[in-house]
Amino acid sequence: MNGIASSWAGNKESGKFHEIYGVENAGQDRRTLLEDGLRSLGVGPGDIALVIDTHLHFDHAGGNTWIDEGSSVRPTFPAARYVVQRGEYEWATHTNERTAASYFPHNFDPVSAAGQFDFVDGEVEIWPGIHLVPTPGHVPHHQSVLLESDGARGFYAADLMPTSAHVPLPWIMGYDVEPLVTLETKRGILRRAVDEDWLVIFEHDATVPWGRIRSDGKGYGVEG
Repeated sequence: MNGIASSWAGNKESGKFHEIYGVENAGQDRRTLLEDGLRSLGVGPGDIALVIDTHLHFDHAGGNTWIDEGSSVRPTFPAARYVVQRGEYEWATHTNERTAASYFPHNFDPVSAAGQFDFVDGEVEIWPGIHLVPTPGHVPHHQSVLLESDGARGFYAADLMPTSAHVPLPWIMGYDVEPLVTLETKRGILRRAVDEDWLVIFEHDATVPWGRIRSDGKGYGVEG
């Protein structure tokens, strides 16, 4: 698990959890590497206005909340709006035997209790140049983030394509609950990525953080 993903595992889990998942996440003052990174930019948790949850699995939403010195779990970013697909919140709060292991209520219940969630339905531009794009398959209401500025586009794929190795159409994670849906989602997204020259960000890739997608007419790959 790379730094981006492990930071979003939060500070609430046990040492055994960290060992099992290879999380290296300890920051300063009971915080995580995420907050340390913000601090290096001169930004604190209270300065953050917007958090986008691509989905609510523990390795992406764990940083939504933190456990303080008094063992209370509360939102990490007290002034922020947390944006997630409405269907994903419903999915996360109504789990079954297959999905329960990936959703930890302490990562989203305190946000809900604080009234900080903004639920969206489908594709939406939540701020000029910031588009939320439904990319189902990993979970039914997974979303990715398309960023536009000065004619350039960057696409945070999240777990649609967690690494550059998942760019070829048949390469799909075993974690996906709807792998054939993932296949068709990727087909459409990759076509757009080539046509519009997107820079695609791979959040779980330890060696290839981003790249442009190219097609040889038979399949897709990352430009080397």
